[in-house]
Amino acid sequence: MAIEKTFVAVKPDGVRRGLIGEIIKRFEQRGLKIVGMKMLWADEEFASEHYFEHKEKPFFGRLKEHITSGPVVAMAVEGADSISVTRKIVGPTGGDVAPLGTIRGDLGHMGIKHACEKGKICLNLVHASDCKENAEREIKLWFKPEELHTYKRADEDEVM
Repeated sequence: MAIEKTFVAVKPDGVRRGLIGEIIKRFEQRGLKIVGMKMLWADEEFASEHYFEHKEKPFFGRLKEHITSGPVVAMAVEGADSISVTRKIVGPTGGDVAPLGTIRGDLGHMGIKHACEKGKICLNLVHASDCKENAEREIKLWFKPEELHTYKRADEDEVM
């Protein structure tokens, strides 16, 4: 198990629904550390940089429109295999197929499908980096080095 950092964002729909605390709780309960966190309102240029890998896809404009529609809570999350663990906590992109026990499965609205390519905005509450390269790129985009912190959780001394 490698200790790594990943990027997570509570998107505007999660913020508007008052789910910030519940979402953060899910990561902390699994032993992950929040080593950076802030709330900001992304502009169109910033959103284009965040979603640059989708720029040629037909739903790129809708992704940008959604992420700029309200404040976002950006987090750098650290822990053992944090990228894969975080993706499991979040659940599949489409809330209609996300299993119970995941953020999207428990908190997503039933009937709202992740169908960006079909014209709907992706209302799936959170974004989580999908690989090490994207995690590193997204953390550098959203955080300055001095905004990331190192500390020990109380339960880290118990790990052998």
